[in-house]
Amino acid sequence: MRGYDCIVIGAGIAGASAVFHLATRMSVVVLEREQHPGYHSTGRSVALFTENYGPRPIRILSKLTGAFLRDPPPGFAATPLVSERGALFVARREQVGHLQALLSELRQVSDTVQPLGASAALGLCPILRADHVACAAHDHGALDIDVHALHQGYLRGACRQGAELVTNAEVTHLERRGGRWIAVTPAGEFAAPIVVNAAGAWSDEIARMAGVRAVGLQPKRRTVAVVDPPPGVDIDAWPLVVDCEERWYFKPDAGRLLISPADETPVPPQDVRPEELDVAHAADRITRMTTLAIRHVRRSWAGLRSFVADRCPALGYATDTEGFFWLAAQGGYGIQTSHAMGLAAAALVLDGRLPDSLVAAGIDEAELSPARL
Repeated sequence: MRGYDCIVIGAGIAGASAVFHLATRMSVVVLEREQHPGYHSTGRSVALFTENYGPRPIRILSKLTGAFLRDPPPGFAATPLVSERGALFVARREQVGHLQALLSELRQVSDTVQPLGASAALGLCPILRADHVACAAHDHGALDIDVHALHQGYLRGACRQGAELVTNAEVTHLERRGGRWIAVTPAGEFAAPIVVNAAGAWSDEIARMAGVRAVGLQPKRRTVAVVDPPPGVDIDAWPLVVDCEERWYFKPDAGRLLISPADETPVPPQDVRPEELDVAHAADRITRMTTLAIRHVRRSWAGLRSFVADRCPALGYATDTEGFFWLAAQGGYGIQTSHAMGLAAAALVLDGRLPDSLVAAGIDEAELSPARL
């Protein structure tokens, strides 16, 4: 049995960003059930950063992470982590009130989103149907993220600081004994006084295994498909285009378009697969709003986005068991909040309080604490 100061369960973006900060002050082992970290959610992201997505705490954490993404520390990655993209929120006539309310809410945190008229929206994305778009809003601060470079930067940086990553190490038994957590895996047994539950969609299952009260995590399927753009049209400068009520979106990617019905179908934790009906919904909704003719779906996939009832993360020590730390329920926001979330997690694990920088930005520990659940 190998001993450490801390065990992190899960090497997706949540666990990777946390251990990047934890490893500076303690010995850490990261246990990953798959052969390759980030297989289930991190590696299936559409990879967009925006300060204007999710509930208020998420938007603050995203804004703080944005500074890191734009200017990471030397040696973190060999290439830039982000590139310009932009995001265009569009509204039909009956959605105008919703878009106005959304703009009012978003401006409480960010100043990167501005209202646009229908003609200006068509100038940014000319395949939108002029008779369907009543108004829009443009987020000029939205960025494409190189998710692989970001994820590997966290893991590589953590390992340089002494952290150990063990793959093919699904936790099959977890119990507290003699003041330490004992994690049993096919790769061996590991012990530490602190365990960080960053197991994504499986986080409630890990908690139940440990005898810890679950937080009510619900994994939800999100579907993405790849289709061809209009022939002969350069789409590289187009923004991500999203319905203001998030019922569909599309985004340029490597010369093609990623499309999604923005589905959130509750499913058990699993290696989730796309459903043909969801792909059809995406194609139908987008062709109704645009002149795009979707004749062929090149490929499709699905990922898991896991939420609790209020759609904010569960971040902090469990109140019913010693040394069990929650880092879960990041929904679809884990990548764009990763640096600030990892910083917050490490500070709460090590010092029992949030960093002053996060508090000054408006993060309230009670909004994230699993005790609220």
